[in-house]
Amino acid sequence: MSSHQPELFATNVPPWELDAQSECRAAQIVFSEAPHGPLDYRVPDELLEVVRVGVRVKVPLGRSNREMLGYCIAVQTVKQSPESLKPIAEVLDAEPLCTPRVLELLQWMSRYYIAPLGQVFEAAIPAGVRAAAGSRQRIVLYPTALAADEALVARLPPKQQSILRQLILAGGGVTIDQLQKLANCSTGPIAALRETQMVDSRQERVIEELEASAPPPSGPPLALSADQRLALKQILEALDSGKQQTILLHGVTGSGKTEVYMQAIHEVISYGRQAIVLVPEISLTPQTRQRFVQRFGQVAVLHSHMSPVERHHQWRKISAGHTPVVIGPRSAIFAPLPRLGLIVLDEEHENSFKQDNVPRYHARDVALHRAYLEQIPLVLGSATPSLESWKRAQSGAYRLASLPRRIHNRPLPQVTTIDLRNHRPQPGRGALTRPLHQAVEEALAARGQVILLLNRRGFATNIQCPQCGHVVACPDCDLPLTHHRDGAKACCHYCDYHIPTPPACPQCKFDGVRYSGLGTQRLEVEVRHRFPQATIARMDSDTMRKPGSHERVLGQFRDGKIQILLGTQMIAKGLDFP
Repeated sequence: MSSHQPELFATNVPPWELDAQSECRAAQIVFSEAPHGPLDYRVPDELLEVVRVGVRVKVPLGRSNREMLGYCIAVQTVKQSPESLKPIAEVLDAEPLCTPRVLELLQWMSRYYIAPLGQVFEAAIPAGVRAAAGSRQRIVLYPTALAADEALVARLPPKQQSILRQLILAGGGVTIDQLQKLANCSTGPIAALRETQMVDSRQERVIEELEASAPPPSGPPLALSADQRLALKQILEALDSGKQQTILLHGVTGSGKTEVYMQAIHEVISYGRQAIVLVPEISLTPQTRQRFVQRFGQVAVLHSHMSPVERHHQWRKISAGHTPVVIGPRSAIFAPLPRLGLIVLDEEHENSFKQDNVPRYHARDVALHRAYLEQIPLVLGSATPSLESWKRAQSGAYRLASLPRRIHNRPLPQVTTIDLRNHRPQPGRGALTRPLHQAVEEALAARGQVILLLNRRGFATNIQCPQCGHVVACPDCDLPLTHHRDGAKACCHYCDYHIPTPPACPQCKFDGVRYSGLGTQRLEVEVRHRFPQATIARMDSDTMRKPGSHERVLGQFRDGKIQILLGTQMIAKGLDFP
């Protein structure tokens, strides 16, 4: 017998056979940075109750055991020795950051868009939520099993009995400050009650309340036209079917698509379900929110220009099921609604529903897959549907609902095309043609307002040397850099590369570089020069960086405090000003 071969009844069993005989609880973890995973980690006994799918964890990685943050995507029992797996070091979330359906959606996105699942998590979960922005460690009170013993409760002083009843009615999870308000008492009786064994005190992260309760819904729904009733009937049939269906709502501008959305959502809410409404631009969110708040009361908003604290507050409110409607741009499709019943995607043809950085997803396709996972209807609305959606509607893959006429058969606005061959602006005279200048003058004289759309931000879109012809370009994208007067920098609008605007040609050192092409900054300078008495505001991604800036500017324009509003595509879609 070989010295390396064990005897048949040997007591020293090799380690690999021991591994096969033991088992442990393990979690699969993915990371936003390489290695992206998934990697298996052992769940220690003390973390068995808190390691759940959808929470973030800290784990040791590599030989150096450097600490990495990852997302738990599965927890299971594996036939493996506990010593062969590294343990999870810490759990960062008390509750999962997404619902099981949203997790399925993120896993599908990772496969479909060939993107690491950890990076998909980072795109779907707002940074303010991951950082627990606006939350603090507080003492949270819960009633214990002894609180159900009526004989023991009867021995307490009346004030403590009242406090305990309020705590039980609230279902626990109440801070001391909140319990003081509920029971209308000071901290003394609460402290005395905590000395008994009827109340359990825990340290938990609690997010501070940011806003008062929403106003109650106001007024009944508007009366629908015959076309609107027919479109609504098709959506309600899809709701009643209990299956995933996609309805393309093709309606001309001003045909009342939004009212159809709202009445369909009203029906969804009556079933105890919730809805997501996606809009193409952040600037549309305040206006849409105002209409929905007036109709439904409690409405949540999610978009990237909110502060981290606001996004975290809204996310937690949505996750708890406290809001029936969520409104926002493409990222709102990941809202963790527990009882989702309908998804509406307005202006579905817009390119802004596509995300440019990893994961490069299209919100329309993601919404379609989430609707499939939830087995709920998806409504796509547009006056000019995308080619893909129109083809699917014509082939029967989507249901087609039409609104061919405007409300009350109102005529479409008059459109005038200016032939630049006959009205080309003269060199040195600016960008506004004479007919456009006259039209703005007439509108201002009639105490009206003007919107000027130019879908190019910056001051000049081209920086060129007249001596050698060199164009200052992005070294990565090989596209001309745009000159921004604010900050005197030249920027690439594709990859965010930027440099100080060169005072001389980088190639031949000629000091007379020429700026050409028109951007919103240059247009603003010209409009202020031509109409010095008018109140003017510019809306583009350079001026709308601060939280609340969209709401402020649009509110001022709606109130008549701004006479001329100029900007990029964020002022071009769906805004309704009388």
